Amino acid sequence: MNAASPATAAGPEPFGARLRRAMDTRGPLCVGIDPHSSLLHAWGLSDDVAGLTAFTRTVVEALADRVAVLKPQSAFFERFGSRGVAVLEKAVAEARAAGALVLMDAKRGDIGSTMAAYAETYLDKDSPLFSDAVTVSPYLGFGSLRPALDAARVSGSGLFVLALTSNPEGAEVQRATTAGGSPVAQMMLDHAAAENAGVTPLGSVGAVVGATLGEAGVDLAINGPLLAPGIGAQGATPADLPGVFGAAVGNVVPSVSRGVLRHGPDVYALRAAAERFSDEVRTAVGGAVEGADGVR
Repeated sequence: MNAASPATAAGPEPFGARLRRAMDTRGPLCVGIDPHSSLLHAWGLSDDVAGLTAFTRTVVEALADRVAVLKPQSAFFERFGSRGVAVLEKAVAEARAAGALVLMDAKRGDIGSTMAAYAETYLDKDSPLFSDAVTVSPYLGFGSLRPALDAARVSGSGLFVLALTSNPEGAEVQRATTAGGSPVAQMMLDHAAAENAGVTPLGSVGAVVGATLGEAGVDLAINGPLLAPGIGAQGATPADLPGVFGAAVGNVVPSVSRGVLRHGPDVYALRAAAERFSDEVRTAVGGAVEGADGVR
């Protein structure tokens, strides 16, 4: 399956449908591409553009033809300026050509024309950084994301809205109570659900909900994908997913970065690590889905 599915008379195939198919065929796993300096050194690479290029090329070669989602963290490329962004552009194109869906982890958030410019950067098919989806921050108000929501609908891309992130500091904003008495995170989830209403088989507006939360304590039935960072190095395991996500676990996209990347630079070791995580997720999620009705 090429991630860049051909457009039909009704427009491009929506991200949610492409993601559902990729998860069902390749397994529900997202692997991060996080070339931070410690990993480059651990791989025996220099912390410069040459090391960045070798690292990124190896991860794409190892995984793009077999995992559902690859998630480059843009900051680790941007730190090298234009040359780093050029490496990112090539990685996005090559990963998508190999069949992986690319989720750009950029966490952009702004208002008006600035948000529209971010949307053009990641969600316009003519952009060199065009991705299947991008992470966005709604904490200038969910409505500030409208340019990105509109652009994603036109291009068949998706958004992952920060809701309950895996970092402990996030709780001071995300768990804060609104005037209506619910957590701010629930408000963001409710907005995402409204965007996905009536969509089958899966909406294209997802949410980021950390796998390390223990218990989410919010309604995760958004009819969209739930990106779950925190598997591996941050302490969560695939076995934790049913307890955090409950009946929504069938729509979870567990995200692993260092847990897989630390096995490089050997291509076969990277593949084996990703396969182990994917098998563990299938086991944990499959059992939960079989024991629940209406997960999807």
